[in-house]
Amino acid sequence: MAIIEVKGVSKSFGEKVALDNVSLEIPEGRIFGLLGPNGAGKTTLIRIINRITIPSSGTVLFNGSPISESDVAKIGYLPEERGLYRKMKVGDQAMYLAQLKGMSVKEASAELKKWFVKFGIQDWWGKKVEELSKGMAQKIQFITTVVHKPSLMILDEPFSGFDPVNAELIRQEILALKQNGATIILSTHNMESVEELCDDIALINKARVVVTGGVDDIRHQWGNNNVEVIYTGDAISPVEGLYGVLSDEVNSGRHTAVLSVLGGRGANEVLSSIIGTGVAVNSFKELIPRMNDIFIKLVTEEA
Repeated sequence: MAIIEVKGVSKSFGEKVALDNVSLEIPEGRIFGLLGPNGAGKTTLIRIINRITIPSSGTVLFNGSPISESDVAKIGYLPEERGLYRKMKVGDQAMYLAQLKGMSVKEASAELKKWFVKFGIQDWWGKKVEELSKGMAQKIQFITTVVHKPSLMILDEPFSGFDPVNAELIRQEILALKQNGATIILSTHNMESVEELCDDIALINKARVVVTGGVDDIRHQWGNNNVEVIYTGDAISPVEGLYGVLSDEVNSGRHTAVLSVLGGRGANEVLSSIIGTGVAVNSFKELIPRMNDIFIKLVTEEA
């Protein structure tokens, strides 16, 4: 079931087309990567889902019905442009934002303090925001995004400004939120995070959806059907109609070969054929392209 359905959404600002007939579905209970180069239209789409911006045409459905103001309360949004009131105390700021999402004072206080303890920042409650580093302020914003337990969370570049330790902390919390049933839209340029976290993605370029689907499906779809074999023994020879040898490098008697699987044949057939020649196979794997390579290929092809 899709928690969000975007149906034929277009948005123009004067002569500038930000979104052009965009349609996609965001499945419930999954992490959905919203990808694209700067200026592609991602932020505009996020703002439309949040009802900050109204589309020029098309519609957005939330759980099957046109999204309404009451639905926005069920969304947690962490924008890329961070913004906290610098002169306010951290605890007062967090309480204010939690209450804006409908939490009572008692409930907000209890839940926020749980999160502050979890992140090891309980000593920051009485500090002013201006005393915090960028990474510290970002932790506060992450907490205020998720504290009301929204069914949908939209996280725009959530790892920006974090060191590796705190970035990993946020990754683990995102996975825990998914495990507890939340749906998460993750907008990021970090393709490693996409591969680690996302179940599905949509790539937007020049205001249009270029590709959408499961991460594993897309990686296989854009692969070249090549395999890497590390082996010892006599050099592997191509087999007509089954595989060709693209490269074969030898180092200290160990070969590393890249084979091109031909005619829709399977990798297992290739492995069985190689083993039959009597070589000792140490490693065998499909060479599936990284999301970073696919991103670059699709965006540059559209240039």
